[in-house]
Amino acid sequence: MIGSNIKWVEGQVKMWAKSNHVIKTSRQSRRRLEFFLFSPPSSPRSLASVIRFPFHILFQGLSQSELYSSPNIMTVDPNIQEVTQNVEPPQAAPHRSHDPANNLKRTDPFQFGSRYLEKGDDVFEFNAWDHVEPDDEFKAFAETQYARQRETRVSDFDRNRFNNDPAKWWDLFYKNNTANFFKDRKWLRQEFPILADVTQKDAGPQVVLEVGAGAGNTAFPLLANNENEHLKVHACDFSKYAVKVMRESELYNEKFMTADVWDAAGVPGENGDSLPPGLTEGSVDVVILIFIFSALAPNQWDPAIRNIYRLLKPGGRVLFRDYGRGDLAQVRFKKGRYMAENFYIRGDGTRVYFFDKDQLVDMWGTWSAENGLQIPIGDETATEEASEKKTDESQPAEEPSAEANQLAKDNGAFEVLNMGVDRRLIVNRGTKQKMYRCWMQGNFQKRGGAEAEAATESTQ
Repeated sequence: MIGSNIKWVEGQVKMWAKSNHVIKTSRQSRRRLEFFLFSPPSSPRSLASVIRFPFHILFQGLSQSELYSSPNIMTVDPNIQEVTQNVEPPQAAPHRSHDPANNLKRTDPFQFGSRYLEKGDDVFEFNAWDHVEPDDEFKAFAETQYARQRETRVSDFDRNRFNNDPAKWWDLFYKNNTANFFKDRKWLRQEFPILADVTQKDAGPQVVLEVGAGAGNTAFPLLANNENEHLKVHACDFSKYAVKVMRESELYNEKFMTADVWDAAGVPGENGDSLPPGLTEGSVDVVILIFIFSALAPNQWDPAIRNIYRLLKPGGRVLFRDYGRGDLAQVRFKKGRYMAENFYIRGDGTRVYFFDKDQLVDMWGTWSAENGLQIPIGDETATEEASEKKTDESQPAEEPSAEANQLAKDNGAFEVLNMGVDRRLIVNRGTKQKMYRCWMQGNFQKRGGAEAEAATESTQ
């Protein structure tokens, strides 16, 4: 409050000091006066000894005769004291963003926060704002970056090197980040309330599959809140090192959890089935896909969805969260990282794709066991065979008609219960930088059976 009223204080005190010579102090105390002026005291008293403030600036221009040298004593004329006690300094109206109603915790998991940035707000008042679309300046910068990225694509040699054995690069990632790659996803139960339901004491037998479990970022927090004696969590990853880390963790409990190596995009072959160890078709209640599909090449989406479809019970859920198109992480990519449109290779050799909301709705809503993936992926397959066969990269893949798309959704294997875009503006108040983040979050349900119909009535 001092900072917002300094000018008013300076004017009031300096005016009375100069005209009435009421402030008397020693020369030594000119550089630090004890001052209190902002709230009337409950009993008569001087203006001293409550708030310390470097007040020597108020006395610039006063002659020596106007200052009385007594040992560190400040006195105020009673009339002046009465005025200063009765006059209230101007108060700035509370900022809109300080309204408690604007910062309530959300109850809808797909609301994604309630701190809205409105016209007239100071964007640097908080570190983060919800639901903020990128401004024109950032959009222009992003388009410039995309153009530069396309000019310097990953070489065919590196494209094949990174795509042929992605598990190798994830193994290296976990080995190089042993000390800091575990992040407790405390937000899970809020984002996906069904995870709270399956851990309830009376939930009964529940099977949860986490795909791309990594270091157990989801599985371990889920078990930490579990009260269901019949819960079973299968945590799978195609990195052998990640699975090793989970199994060696002190949080690993074989009664409730199993960790195995599994490639979600695997196809049945000579070595056996493409499903995870210990699981059979139609045995899973919930599949968790958090930042998993972005690590797959687009030509792997179809087999991955097929495996998930086979594993789920009728009415089973898919909980999905991944990177959104236009996210700061995409815009920041430098030359030599562009694999295909919206598909990049990181510096550590791992891949990342950035999704669009409509793309995900069509991907999951139109997929069927008979016809597979119904969305075009163009040259984004990024495989050696595709690279050899493609003739004109500039020619876009053919888009299905609106009628065909709706028909595919009506006959799709999954119902899209929720599909949201989580946008956030992160600001650095020190450097005045604005950083736009974007994530996709979905809740899909396998069609079929009475269980699915009952579950549809309450989408979480």
